[in-house]
Amino acid sequence: MSDVIVVLMKLGGKVAQSSPYGKAVPERAIDGSRASNWHQGSCTHTQKDKNPWWRLDLLRPYKVNTVTITNRKDCCHKRINGAEIRIGNSLENNGNANPRCAVINSISAGESKTFECRGMEGRFVNIVIPGRREFLTLCEVEVTGQPYVINIARGGKVAQSSPHGKVVPERAIDGSRASNWHQGSCTHTQKDKNPWWRLDLLRSYKVNTVTITNRKDCCHERINGAEIRIGYSLENYGNANPRCAVITSIPAGESKTFECRGMEGRYVNIVIPGRREFLTLCEVEITGIVADFTDHMCLVG
Repeated sequence: MSDVIVVLMKLGGKVAQSSPYGKAVPERAIDGSRASNWHQGSCTHTQKDKNPWWRLDLLRPYKVNTVTITNRKDCCHKRINGAEIRIGNSLENNGNANPRCAVINSISAGESKTFECRGMEGRFVNIVIPGRREFLTLCEVEVTGQPYVINIARGGKVAQSSPHGKVVPERAIDGSRASNWHQGSCTHTQKDKNPWWRLDLLRSYKVNTVTITNRKDCCHERINGAEIRIGYSLENYGNANPRCAVITSIPAGESKTFECRGMEGRYVNIVIPGRREFLTLCEVEITGIVADFTDHMCLVG
């Protein structure tokens, strides 16, 4: 069952439309009410624009499953005919150039109709009437979907405390959880004191989770006691940053996820403190949100 994306202004979504019409602000379409008579004050309205549009900014990308639109009841329900729902990440042509989810052939007066978007990915949801001058009125817009989860580790730069032959630190972000050494997908340091591996995310993120895949064919206990540290400092190679978690153990060949609950930083380190050890990582996956995008976001189930 999909999560409901809360788009009330007080909880997150930002809205805009092609033109104002008195007090009929675009926020009316996400006020939580399906009231569909104009005098109830819950419907949006534009001027009679050419290609009128309304846009919702979800503040981050989502996989959008459905868009439900409530049409005006007391007048003019045919105005919506031919409107398009568009979803994507571009603001070209005010967002109206994004891929199309559906064409609204009609919605009966005062009724709500749901359109299936089947996981289309995007931050912006537009409703636009193309090809004619028209008023655009929306009495409610409801969107369901899930956050679009990206492994932000894949685009970063990596380093480690020492080389071990040709075993480069990039192996931990190669997209493969292969955990047998001969498969060539695991990192390896020398037997260093306090061995470490560091990922530079290249910008500020609020890190939600770090998932680590441990080696399967040998030596899985080496990871025991390692720490995950996240922050902005390169003091002690980044190992002085705040701690997200201590890795008590990870079974051989298994992947384990650690919750970092939005810890903010550019650098993610995995370090084994207090002893000489080899550090081997078969994959490191990170989820999070660019810090600038999260201040007004909310989800409910």
